[in-house]
Amino acid sequence: MQPLPPPEEAHRDGAEDSQWSRPECQVWTGTLLLGTCLLYSARVSMPVCAVSMSQDFGWNKKEAGIVLSSFFWGYCLTQVVGGHLGDRIGGEKVILLSASAWGVITAATPLLARLGSAHLVFMTFSRILTGLLQGVYFPALTSLLSQKVRESERAFTYSAVGAGSQFGTLVTGAVGSLLLDWCGWPSVFYFSGGLTLLWVCYVDRYLLSEKDLILALGVLAQGVPVSRHTKVPWRQLFRKPSVWAAIFSQLSSACSFFILLSWLPTFFEETFPSSKGWVFNVVPWLVAIPASLFSGFLSDHLINQGYRTIAVRKFMQVMGLGLSSVFALCLGHTSSFCKSVVFASASIGLQTFNHSGISVNIQDLAPSCAGFLFGVANTAGALAGVVGVCLGGYLIETTGSWTSMFNLVAAVSSLGLCTFLLLGEAQRVDLSPTREDL
Repeated sequence: MQPLPPPEEAHRDGAEDSQWSRPECQVWTGTLLLGTCLLYSARVSMPVCAVSMSQDFGWNKKEAGIVLSSFFWGYCLTQVVGGHLGDRIGGEKVILLSASAWGVITAATPLLARLGSAHLVFMTFSRILTGLLQGVYFPALTSLLSQKVRESERAFTYSAVGAGSQFGTLVTGAVGSLLLDWCGWPSVFYFSGGLTLLWVCYVDRYLLSEKDLILALGVLAQGVPVSRHTKVPWRQLFRKPSVWAAIFSQLSSACSFFILLSWLPTFFEETFPSSKGWVFNVVPWLVAIPASLFSGFLSDHLINQGYRTIAVRKFMQVMGLGLSSVFALCLGHTSSFCKSVVFASASIGLQTFNHSGISVNIQDLAPSCAGFLFGVANTAGALAGVVGVCLGGYLIETTGSWTSMFNLVAAVSSLGLCTFLLLGEAQRVDLSPTREDL
């Protein structure tokens, strides 16, 4: 009679058996890329339609700002829950169920807006609910990829799926603008919500079994946790400096990204009033798509060539937080429109290297609870982003110079980079602490 394998070895073997084959991984990567595209398509539908809706309903800037910002308050609240559910019942099920709900709400937005005279209340409520539902997506995605994708392929897979955010922003910005002119603002919501529901039908029919989905719904309805093969050592997890380094680095990267995302259009409009909006609103995102794919390919290639995992993750963060902040600083010291577009594109493009650095490092540290850990980090990042955007506006207002805002981006990025370079590791902390560093 052969001896039973140690528990850790049995856990590793089981995890390897459950991983996707290469064809499955390719299908799921394409499907999730489209899902991320539709996530952002639904998310930016309201900003695209905000001016037209304000005119229809008589909103002022303050009221329009309430509607637009309400999404992020809902978004912050379900990050941890989404990651935990992904770890418990499977990230793909969480994604599908949440997409079903946000697709319906997005498609029904024009109807909700016409329910009564309290347009502002209904729209604010719908945006909070959309944020709550979309908040589970990336933590559940992180949980799914950490369990199903081989370590040597995680960076490219995550970067490819993450590129869907740029695709979604571009598609809705382009197609949504045309629909806005031709058919009015309701058509934008019908477009993004309808496509999301079609995507849900495809995933449900061809990639997921109905039995698994019904089981997941039953678990959610009863509130009963699904048992796992291993018990996650939560105390051990949050005692590790590498975990806090990952959380703080994610916080820094999210905060820097939100500041640039929120203020770059205004910077270009005020600094270069005669410039074409489609140039500075489109070019940086066109650059970000191939940059994201390249960063994932480069990261996996370096690991397959024998470089230590943590060395590759830190290199990606040097590019994503370090070099990107250098180009952000350059934006505050040039008076040339062409150079500003180049610097902005380089900064936004290099920030996508964070997908192959800190985002994947969270999966390195705790693949059995990566969704929960990413949810914690992303919640901190979203809240820091809201504070950072407000602080950036305060600095611009008080100093009268855009340089102060770009200095803030560089300072936040540098703090996150230094923390990760000093304390970051790729050693698993969700099992035995004696495991060898990668």
